[in-house]
Amino acid sequence: MAEFTPEAFKKELVAILDYWEKYGPDPEKGGFYGRVNYENQPIKDSDRSVVLTGRILWTFSLAHRLFKEAKYLTLADRAYQQLVKNFFDPEHGGVYWSVKADGSPLETKKQIYGNAFAMYGLSEYYRITHHKPALEKAIDLFNVIEKHAFDSVNGGYREAFSRDWSATDDYILSKSPWIKSMNTHLHLVEAYTNLYSVWPDKKLKKQTADMLDAIITHIVNPETDSMQLFFDEKWKAKDNIISYGHDIEASWLLFETAEILHDEKLIEKMKQKSIRMATAASKGLSADGALNYEFDPETKHLQTDRSWWVAAEQLVGFYNAYQLTKEDQFKVKAEKSWDYIINEFVDNDKGEWYGTVKEDGTPVKGDKINFWKCPYHNARACAEMWRRVSKA
Repeated sequence: MAEFTPEAFKKELVAILDYWEKYGPDPEKGGFYGRVNYENQPIKDSDRSVVLTGRILWTFSLAHRLFKEAKYLTLADRAYQQLVKNFFDPEHGGVYWSVKADGSPLETKKQIYGNAFAMYGLSEYYRITHHKPALEKAIDLFNVIEKHAFDSVNGGYREAFSRDWSATDDYILSKSPWIKSMNTHLHLVEAYTNLYSVWPDKKLKKQTADMLDAIITHIVNPETDSMQLFFDEKWKAKDNIISYGHDIEASWLLFETAEILHDEKLIEKMKQKSIRMATAASKGLSADGALNYEFDPETKHLQTDRSWWVAAEQLVGFYNAYQLTKEDQFKVKAEKSWDYIINEFVDNDKGEWYGTVKEDGTPVKGDKINFWKCPYHNARACAEMWRRVSKA
């Protein structure tokens, strides 16, 4: 078994940060590359996404908060400048989904998911720098999201808009014309929570609490304690697919939201829900301790690929369930998750983690950096476990 200690989690966190410090920055165009292949070679003309940029900003801001090292602040500054210079729409507000390598706008849609990660990174950057313009930009994102995306009739938030915030049927994430999604709400509540931790505004608190309630009322299926993925405007579910990684991720993120809001009734309610969600997600575990990707109850199709981000989230999610229940079964699941990560996901040759590992343990040697392959899930998991196990 892999060593399950604070030192082990800290060591892997530093290894992840070292990789991104070495291979992520673009010395020619500034900011960070949008894509680096398995051989650690940058694709210099690759497009850059707001999701990746916001996640890099959050990660190196967190790193500076934890280690107080100047190099991490320098990298956070680099991501901040890239985000502010290239992604913000000076005419209509909000951020673009992607830009070209030279920084010019590419996909100018206003995807709420992308705006959420810009907010997430900005609020963490403000936490370490107290740079007022960063907070102001995060607040601007909150205001523009509330103005255009909040559904005052049915609750929750609409998925996406055109550049000028008019209606669109191109939602990017779902590829279907569903108005609301689990994924956007999960990461928007995460971003609102992080903003609230540095800007305890009354309206922000109410909207965050209401969004948390909408998630556990409409998105989490009360019969299965798993989340459904896509919905119409009135919250009618459009599918029954179970995403085990999102379920275990939500089990700890939503409890964290309740804690940061300091609402005792909400904390107790979310505690019980978190335990049930972690228990439900356990159904996706295979014998080797890894969560399968997703399951379709209608077709009975089980997608058995293991994803780096799912592995990271199951580590924290199961340990969080152990902290809430003191049941050893959850600690064992967390320990097996870490063991699988160290033995199967960590790339001891090229660095960082493989993005995908097949059911038989074969790694898929894909990009180390791209639109979705970022330092946020695995760096956060290591930081969370370092903190949590240190207190045990």
